[in-house]
Amino acid sequence: MINLTRLNTRKARLLNLWHAWAATRTRARVTGFVSQPEPRTIGSFARGRQLVAGNYLFAGTLFHEPDKGLWDLEAPDNAYAAELHGFAWLDDLAAVGDAPSRAAAQTWLWGWISAFGRGRGPGWTPDLTGRRLIRWINHAIFVLRGVESDDSHKFYRSLVQQTQFLSRRWRGAAPGLPRFEALTGLIYAGLSLEGQETLADPAIKALARECVRQIDDQGGLPTRNPEELLAVFTLLTWAAAALSDAGRETPKEHLAAIERIAPTLRSLRHADGALARFHGGGRGAEGWLDHALAASGVRAGKPDGLAMGFARLSAGRTSVIVDAAAPPADAASGNAHASTLAFELTSGRRPVVVNCGSGASFGLEWRRAGRATPSHSTLSLGGYSNARLDTADRDTGVEALIDGPDHVPVEINPVNDGTQFQGGHNGYIHSHGLTHARTLELTLDGRGLAGEDMLLALDDADKRQFDRAMDVNQLKGVQFDIRFHLHPDIDATLDLGGAAVSMALKSGEIWVFRHDGSYELTLEPGVYLETTRLKPRAAQQIVLSGLAFSYATRVRWSLSKAQETAIGVRDLQMDDPRTLKDD
Repeated sequence: MINLTRLNTRKARLLNLWHAWAATRTRARVTGFVSQPEPRTIGSFARGRQLVAGNYLFAGTLFHEPDKGLWDLEAPDNAYAAELHGFAWLDDLAAVGDAPSRAAAQTWLWGWISAFGRGRGPGWTPDLTGRRLIRWINHAIFVLRGVESDDSHKFYRSLVQQTQFLSRRWRGAAPGLPRFEALTGLIYAGLSLEGQETLADPAIKALARECVRQIDDQGGLPTRNPEELLAVFTLLTWAAAALSDAGRETPKEHLAAIERIAPTLRSLRHADGALARFHGGGRGAEGWLDHALAASGVRAGKPDGLAMGFARLSAGRTSVIVDAAAPPADAASGNAHASTLAFELTSGRRPVVVNCGSGASFGLEWRRAGRATPSHSTLSLGGYSNARLDTADRDTGVEALIDGPDHVPVEINPVNDGTQFQGGHNGYIHSHGLTHARTLELTLDGRGLAGEDMLLALDDADKRQFDRAMDVNQLKGVQFDIRFHLHPDIDATLDLGGAAVSMALKSGEIWVFRHDGSYELTLEPGVYLETTRLKPRAAQQIVLSGLAFSYATRVRWSLSKAQETAIGVRDLQMDDPRTLKDD
């Protein structure tokens, strides 16, 4: 039987090729803009300087080729090619804004038109075309300065051709971020380019419909990826601002989606201003989240209860964010992680307990490892994850997440000295007959987090399954490990003869991990995965290990600031400003 997903993927590729070819035969002559949105994309000055110097870092791969242009590089994988053809790097060159950066931008932009402008290459997909159109329109003044009229005509002609392609193929973009990118790019072009005004209204209406379909009542996406939600939110605010600049009204569904997302993003924001790292998302570029929230104009605070399936506890200088829902399912699970009940903790400007993150930029094996439960700060059983990866799709390479928890009861309540989170999941029922229950209690001053993890066989069927698991292990018990991954900047040491772990932060704060003494405590090597690095960073992880012999196993632990740590610490230690990092 032919795989339907594979068939649809092939069909989409053929349609993209056909419509790219047809659109690039368009001979419409455009000489300027009707209106031009204010540039709102934010680039990195440091990355722009590095690009001009021939340091090409995209999707975790660095080429140092000062004598080669951008299109002389042979992309090592699809992710690298996508970053090249999406033109987000144009933001970085515009952030520098000097003559060499403008010369590079002009050379590479017209180089793209020459090499790929006739409908060839991997850049002719709806999402990449939308991303590219936004940048070309945003930075038109920057790139057109001093160019000959023939090059100017090529620029506008290519804009029109890409707009025509997008008007025919935006429906081919996958639901979620790719479709939001495609429609936002089409709105930008329809509002800006001479003769393309009729394309704006259908795109505006389509974007409003996508807001209703894709943004749920919690202000979340089906993928539950915080960084992806921020990207969608940013696109929606850009589109609304472009409509306002053009004197057009933004649909109420569009504005309502912005108003739903903003409080959710505030819940997913750690004390240091960065996003929680879950389900393939990173922390976000520095300042991106704060800028996007400020630009939206939405003042609503954090919602009560869960936000996109995440629980947030915060007090004093401390934030704790917990994955408190079932993982994404079906088509939305392509980047999902087996992270149910995992948490991250940040103190002031310093992440303390983290998840390893997405290893996608370091290759397939790192990507798979990053998605497994042991790469998250939670409990895993005998090397098992609480969900597993399906067989990869032959054409797309996507590995869906399957057999994960489908029942995740959660309660968040105030208690005498703080806030308490209680949650559980059934991800180990089928394999071991055990439910994982976790309690987290953050004190009112944010100086301590008390935790309890329990493994429970709740009914007769679960107990029989647990007994079978015990038989497989010859009654030696079911191995479990509770991991607490530490940020690479944490300097951790075992103390009190192995009964505690002391953690020194760059801010000068000291945190201490303790447990009830019933199980083995070790400090082991770990990794921290982030796309701005050339390779995984070495880190440490605290591991509490033991064996479950009965139908109820309980482990108690705590994370707290040392008594000598001041309530307020002046954190003046500057982060490493380099962009190209390999340690």
